[in-house]
Amino acid sequence: MGLRTLVIGYGNPDRADDGVAYHVINALRSHLGQPALTDYGAPCPGTEYPNASEDSAAAPDSILLTQLVPELVNTLCDYDQVIFVDAHVQENAPDLQCTLVTARSTGALFSHHVTPFVLVGLLKALHQREPIAYIVSIRGHDWSFHDGLSASTAAQVRPAVKVLLRLVGSGKCTSA
Repeated sequence: MGLRTLVIGYGNPDRADDGVAYHVINALRSHLGQPALTDYGAPCPGTEYPNASEDSAAAPDSILLTQLVPELVNTLCDYDQVIFVDAHVQENAPDLQCTLVTARSTGALFSHHVTPFVLVGLLKALHQREPIAYIVSIRGHDWSFHDGLSASTAAQVRPAVKVLLRLVGSGKCTSA
């Protein structure tokens, strides 16, 4: 039996490329024959895909959030693997990258900003569990207030889905 996997997309779809996870998650769900999610994580009305792929029984669960929050720790307890999807702004990094996430000390949480590393650290500290975790990040170029992606970021959506499918299938991060 495969790893029980949760894919968490986060970012603001109203801020152009910051919402790339919305597009990646829904492209993944479409590939797996699942209904699309709205930017708030609920299925879009009337979006059904009757021809589910053969591997939909082993398909990962997926959610969309504006930001990561500590309350996710209880949800993560149920999974063997967690894959985070987000935009990145690193100039000297690949447009599409896959990075192993390991537990890090949480320190004091006086902010609303929780990283995947801190979330996995909280899970380890509170529940003595550390699932296999990765972050698949796509370079963003446009952060203005509008829906839609820049052409450069949009071009990375399908390759990101391929990376996610490899992670779900093998539990290993391989090059895009």
